[in-house]
Amino acid sequence: MTTLLPQDQNDNPIPALRLKSGGAHNITVGASSTRNAAPFSTETRVVSLYTDAPVYIAFGNSSITATTSDHFFPAGIYYDVAIGGDHSAHYTHAAVLQVSSDGTLHISEKE
Repeated sequence: MTTLLPQDQNDNPIPALRLKSGGAHNITVGASSTRNAAPFSTETRVVSLYTDAPVYIAFGNSSITATTSDHFFPAGIYYDVAIGGDHSAHYTHAAVLQVSSDGTLHISEKE
């Protein structure tokens, strides 16, 4: 099967994606929901997340807001999340809300 993934010395695909040029987003985490100002590229299917403060996070369109009912994401964890695919909706934005303290959510689009 043909793949676009990098391959090891035995020609096995390595499940790794590159950081997308121009695809870095930083969202200030605070007591009110905030989201990325620029949308994710329509070609981006995976983003990596890292935050220095625990947050509630939600993905959606340009009007998405995060609430305390959304997914909890802990501080200090680097994690990949799918934001679209062939058979699912494509998310353009992420919204975050602080759990207990201010911080920054760093998002990297992957390709």
